[in-house]
Amino acid sequence: MGTKGTLDTDLAAREGLEQLGYTQEMTRTRGLFHILFSKPLALTYGLAAPIATSLVGGGPVVMLWGWILVSVLTQTLALSLAEICSKYPTSAGAYYWCFRLAPPRYKLLFSWINGWLTVVGNWTITLSVTFGTAQLIVAGAGIYHPEWVATPWQTYVIFLGVTAVACAFCLFFNKYLPTVDIVCACWTALGIIVILICLSAKAAAGRRPVSFALGGFDASASGWTPGWSFFIGLLPVTYTYSAIGMIASMAEEVHNPSEILPRAICWSIPIGAISGIVFLLPILFTLPDVATLLAVPSGQPIGVMFTLIMGSNAGGFGLWFIIFGIGMFCAISISCAASRATWAFARDKAIPFHAQFSKISPYLSDVPVNALLLSTVIQVLLGLIYLGSSTAFNAFVGVAVMCLGASYAMPVAISLLNGRLEIADAPFHLGRLGSLVNAIAVFWVMFAIILFSMPAIIPATQVTMNYASVVFVGFAAISAVWYLINGRLHYTGPPVPSSESGESSPSSAKPE
Repeated sequence: MGTKGTLDTDLAAREGLEQLGYTQEMTRTRGLFHILFSKPLALTYGLAAPIATSLVGGGPVVMLWGWILVSVLTQTLALSLAEICSKYPTSAGAYYWCFRLAPPRYKLLFSWINGWLTVVGNWTITLSVTFGTAQLIVAGAGIYHPEWVATPWQTYVIFLGVTAVACAFCLFFNKYLPTVDIVCACWTALGIIVILICLSAKAAAGRRPVSFALGGFDASASGWTPGWSFFIGLLPVTYTYSAIGMIASMAEEVHNPSEILPRAICWSIPIGAISGIVFLLPILFTLPDVATLLAVPSGQPIGVMFTLIMGSNAGGFGLWFIIFGIGMFCAISISCAASRATWAFARDKAIPFHAQFSKISPYLSDVPVNALLLSTVIQVLLGLIYLGSSTAFNAFVGVAVMCLGASYAMPVAISLLNGRLEIADAPFHLGRLGSLVNAIAVFWVMFAIILFSMPAIIPATQVTMNYASVVFVGFAAISAVWYLINGRLHYTGPPVPSSESGESSPSSAKPE
């Protein structure tokens, strides 16, 4: 697209945003490629970082067939979100959609609940990436120093370093982030190919038969019954897709968002699914002894796994470095998206001190500095949980999946219960299959929320307990208290275009 065409598209996008009630504050610099490949190709990190949970849950069957199952189910959610996003392309995302789709009596309450689910989900999913990358660093050090066992506070300090790097990139190199997304896509695609070739060629730990790689299942390590253990093992694969709705957070920095965002959301799943299969198969056919991997003191066996398969520390470190690079790219990208979600919610006066957190820096191009710093500080504070629980990473992942999943499902459920009338004119419409697709998406999210409240291993102890539900309830309590103190008096919801203010004004939308 030429410069004139881009300017015309951006002008139309600006006018479309104003029709949704917002003023254009960000510069539109991102196209389909930047958005599409910033999330799905980070899947290798999502599959590798929590790989121990998949091994505990059952091994190859969970990793491969669970990945395919979750990909199919998540596609229904992606299609549902793409449909709504095509009509309401704004960084406010799901809580704006709830406000526009819900009955007038419940607009404010539903958008408030959804907005808090969205920002908490964004904070915790970002925390899971930065913290998981810190654990990867520990695993990398363990390749050359297997006798070193990182203490919780050492891991926490490494996590602070990763978080600082991601925050610094978002603060000072914002204009280069679209390029970073492209570099991440190339790095990941080439990395998957390198891992495929290297693991297939070396297989120093031996080669597994097809019956094991495609059908191996051992749930004894989890303590759960085999059927439920399979679902517990789905945590990594579900986690990998949990950020698909965060694509909407970048809506006000994308050219032609009504077209690009739905395409990016929809295509991210099949691209991710195929890439994931290519990544997983060589691992499954060359997988070392599972008991050895689960015995790694750090709880992060990816470094040991690559070293055993490659037969040398150098080979293992080289493949580890590919995953580490993806983790850092992902940390930067997702920190940026989380800051936008925080900024958008503050812009609608739903966060304490919203006037400060809704500001765009006049000195740093298009950066909501205060919102980014708030998101970072909350991650740093939540990371302290690790000092008391060795399974804190599972808690971060669990609460992220729960919050983001619930925030995605709410507008889809509201639209479904309203007979899908409000999105009948959506540019990206699902047609006759829309109701079925929406229903499958909602039920899948409901099941996933229950699933990720469970500990990965039973019997659970104080240290191995999954504290995701505690964090989830804690933020729910904070949200409820702030609504009673401030929200019910001052929160009027997202802006409503003047042409529609008569039928759904903020004042008429207050819950009784």
